Amino acid sequence: MEQVMNLISFSYVLLLLCSPFALAGHDYGQALSKSLLFFEAQRSGYLPSNQRVKWRTHSGLNDGKASGVDLVGGYYDAGDNVKFGLPMAFTVTMMSWSIIEYGKQMASSGELGHAIAAVKWGTDYFIKAHPQPDVLYGEVGDGNTDHYCWQRPEDMTTDRHAYKIDPSNPGSDLAGETAAAMAAASIVFRHSNPSYSAELLRHAYQLFDFADKYRGKYDSSITVAQKYYRSISGYNDELLWAAAWLYQASNNQYYLDYLGRNGDSMGGTGWGMTEFGWDVKYAGVQTLVAKFLMQGKAGHHAAVFEKYQQKAEYFMCSCLGKGSNNVRKTPGGLIFRQRWNNMQFVTSASFLATVYSDYLSSSGNSMRCSSGIVPPAELLSLAKSQVDYILGDNPRATSYMVGYGNNFPQRVHHRGSSIVSIKVNPSFVSCRGGYATWFSSKGSDPNLLTGATVGGPDAYDNFVDERDNYEQTEPATYNNAPLIGILARLNAGHGGYNQLLPVVVPAPNPVVTKAQPSPKPKISRSPASWSGPISIEQKSTSSWVSKGRTYYRYSTIVTNKSSKLIKSLNLSISKLYGPIWGLTKSGDSYTFPSWVSSLAAGKSLEFVYIHSASPADVSVANYLLA
Repeated sequence: MEQVMNLISFSYVLLLLCSPFALAGHDYGQALSKSLLFFEAQRSGYLPSNQRVKWRTHSGLNDGKASGVDLVGGYYDAGDNVKFGLPMAFTVTMMSWSIIEYGKQMASSGELGHAIAAVKWGTDYFIKAHPQPDVLYGEVGDGNTDHYCWQRPEDMTTDRHAYKIDPSNPGSDLAGETAAAMAAASIVFRHSNPSYSAELLRHAYQLFDFADKYRGKYDSSITVAQKYYRSISGYNDELLWAAAWLYQASNNQYYLDYLGRNGDSMGGTGWGMTEFGWDVKYAGVQTLVAKFLMQGKAGHHAAVFEKYQQKAEYFMCSCLGKGSNNVRKTPGGLIFRQRWNNMQFVTSASFLATVYSDYLSSSGNSMRCSSGIVPPAELLSLAKSQVDYILGDNPRATSYMVGYGNNFPQRVHHRGSSIVSIKVNPSFVSCRGGYATWFSSKGSDPNLLTGATVGGPDAYDNFVDERDNYEQTEPATYNNAPLIGILARLNAGHGGYNQLLPVVVPAPNPVVTKAQPSPKPKISRSPASWSGPISIEQKSTSSWVSKGRTYYRYSTIVTNKSSKLIKSLNLSISKLYGPIWGLTKSGDSYTFPSWVSSLAAGKSLEFVYIHSASPADVSVANYLLA
């Protein structure tokens, strides 16, 4: 028997080596570009003039009208024409997290603008769907009537009823995930669109309060969602998830305290998970809280946050196959959880492994599994192996991303791609006629659903490329959302990562393309909204050119304008790209230098920094008067 097994193993290795993809390597930049195109194919509403997926056009233009609200826009979740709020919000959260961690890498490959546009298509819709603090529309359309028909989005004749949650019909999971999406997206837009960022954060605050105050599962209120996106995990994970994102977005101590106070009772420190996705958020929460701990933000919650981190590492070890309860994998090495759209769990788990690898590397730590110490690089290697499998390094040599490689699914379970474009043939496709003419066709899709990551193979690496095989050939937005972050990371290589520094998402379209003349000395005061007893003044004191690049020295004066002693001070500094002197780093903020313990009334302190850009944004995070 052992000889037979050795022969099988040798044959499998030989098959991989003979695969056309096995040794070729992958173009992660191309895969990233294609992945972002998929979101444009999933758009509902009025499509913009710069729409790149040309076979689609406007759809769902009366959504919300019967309910007296404008719900035009948003995303279709998968191969159908329903707008499901819970997976859509998770999609936006994960796209935003991808940009937050790897936006600079996306910018270097020219894809950051497309990624940010994909997020905004979702958040614009969420703003409409949240017309009052305690009202959120969570679904447009009905899965039962929609699945009875096979029509292009442009031809829809199905019911477009809008379903909402409110205090009498709560949905803490839906409201919590949407709050997380808005908070995460507010970070994405903080640099390029500050007013929009602030608007998103306001919605996130309100949605979290709504979710926390009026508790209940959303599918008990929007019962038509139960068959399609049932909230099996309940809502505690979404409340913690939303709190984590609100803390990351606002630096508000309330949300950090919420995580510390409720970690045990809500399962954040108790649930050891082997999956992460649109329903179950615990592993994501645990990964974020572990980041806060490594950043030195835990404070008196350190003991609780360490328990979150232990559960985060339980998840990572399980994915690596080095834990006490390991995830299942196919013979070809793919993480496998379920038959129906297994790929969603592959991309989500791989994203967590990627960011956690970078968190550990940034902190100089390793991870302990039951099998022993695991270096961060092993987590990144795991993520790479899963992405490579998706792109074609598998026993079938099949790319599960449509349009990538030479061998990818041709008959995707997707209404829009499987029916001739309305621009090519405007003849109306009826509800059941679409099944008779297009769904049953054995031919390839007339429209290429570029970048779509389909459900993927079964537990034994088998895959049947048939349109009615929805378990394997249907794509979903939440398959692609985590993937864009991993692809950006893999495409950019391994230099210059410190994921524990303050988040700085670059502007999507930098306008400065060459060195500019030295600016005139300028003074910038702290934001107009700041009316506290501390003033901040900045000025450029010198500049010079080195290797064709202009550098500036900035001096910043912080003055205590009150009549009392400032015992402690924390400054928030963003858009800082160079070295700084005269302050002490503390987590993601800065405090007094080692030689200063307080700041007397009327006194000032100075710090300086150097970089080749306009002044950093300096503001007061918090302070304490004697």
